[in-house]
Amino acid sequence: MITRTAHYIDGQWREAESTQTLPVSNAGDGGPLATVPAGTAAEVDAAVGAARRAFPAWAALDVAERVGFLKLAAEEMQRRQNEIALLMTQEVGMPYATSNVVQVGLPLMNLAAVQQIALDYSFEEKVYNSLVIRKPIGVVASITPWNYPLHQILCKVAPALAVGCTVVAKPSEVAPLNAFVLAEIFETIGLPAGVFNLVCGDGPTVGEAMVAHPDVDMVSFTGSTAAGKRIGEVAAATVKRVALELGGKSPLVVLDDADPVAAVTASANACYLNSGQTCIALTRLIVPASRKAEYEAIATAAAEGVKVGHPLDPTAVIGPVISETQLNRVRDYIAVGIDEGATLLAGGLDPVEGLAEEHAGGYYVRPTVFTDTTPDMRIVKEEIFGPVLVIQTYETEDEAVALANDTVYGLNAGVYSADVDRAVAFARRLDSGQVQINDGAFNIHAPFGGVKQSGNGRELGDAGFEDFLDTTSLQLP
Repeated sequence: MITRTAHYIDGQWREAESTQTLPVSNAGDGGPLATVPAGTAAEVDAAVGAARRAFPAWAALDVAERVGFLKLAAEEMQRRQNEIALLMTQEVGMPYATSNVVQVGLPLMNLAAVQQIALDYSFEEKVYNSLVIRKPIGVVASITPWNYPLHQILCKVAPALAVGCTVVAKPSEVAPLNAFVLAEIFETIGLPAGVFNLVCGDGPTVGEAMVAHPDVDMVSFTGSTAAGKRIGEVAAATVKRVALELGGKSPLVVLDDADPVAAVTASANACYLNSGQTCIALTRLIVPASRKAEYEAIATAAAEGVKVGHPLDPTAVIGPVISETQLNRVRDYIAVGIDEGATLLAGGLDPVEGLAEEHAGGYYVRPTVFTDTTPDMRIVKEEIFGPVLVIQTYETEDEAVALANDTVYGLNAGVYSADVDRAVAFARRLDSGQVQINDGAFNIHAPFGGVKQSGNGRELGDAGFEDFLDTTSLQLP
């Protein structure tokens, strides 16, 4: 049992003012894993004050000095990689081998990418008679989710620190332990006091206090669309910059010349990774109507071939969902799909078989496939955030485009075709912040973010770096 009693504010661990704590459960067996402090508005104010005081000196450092701290942080994180991966396996439920590569490896890649961007970036340029300078925006409030928690924190914190901003971070209270380790790493490497601050707590208390605070210059948020809308409302009172990475209901369109097995394999991998708890999960498989039965059979076999098990079981492909709340949400959606008249091909509400008795309390869901769906069904329209795939069919490419774009979201999409040029031409017609062509891998160096109700702003790459900069034009004689 891990007990955290302090927030990290102004370079030191500050004991929580409130005796109220928040429980963290072990996703694999449902038992208690940790308790963390429930922060208050007063602690947010202290953290923001520390960040504000630290900002001038941090922003004045040469970029190479700031990057040096990120390099030291990466080295310390790599030294502790196995420990962090095990911790996150318990928190999130992703199998350990995958967690080591994704939940810790991806943040390490991001730290390396940000260092290079910062060193290569031109903070000034001459535009006719103007000198255009880019300066750090100031104090950044970073509010992050639980599905890829350390990755999401560093998507915000690393570029913010690199450009010269200071940060107050609020991790998800569902999976906060990795953020405490990150704070320990910053303390170990001697990051100046106040540059990074951590206040743990819930959204209505800590999150809202951060967003509303007049000394916060920018809010960078990843989470649900509903929460993002609320952040936009609160932030509008002080007209601060807001960057939002929100929900998705992402389609994978399979064109009629594609290899069905390759396409469905890609769909299953993208849908079921992290037990479906991925904002860019390709959860809608859109296939030619003439080959519907073929795709249904392949998708059923793919889902039934995914081994669900305890996250420390080396044979498990996916583990549990993160919490009892999430388990109930996913099961409710499966029940809704059945009630709506969709045909259940695989998975469903039956419990996962083969679990050891001591793991029976974990939050396990069978990989599920629905077909015979209609665009108005909730399982087609709403983000489930669990291992649930829905099949849709089309007659023409125009209909396929219409089905893919028939969503309030626009975070991710996929296209599969034997002809890459054809797939790219189709992808250009999709309303999405990114589109995966065939087996195109996630690119840590490319801009990431959504359109429509999937958010605004971008993370990663130069665009994510620039989100934390203000621009001033000096008009020269």
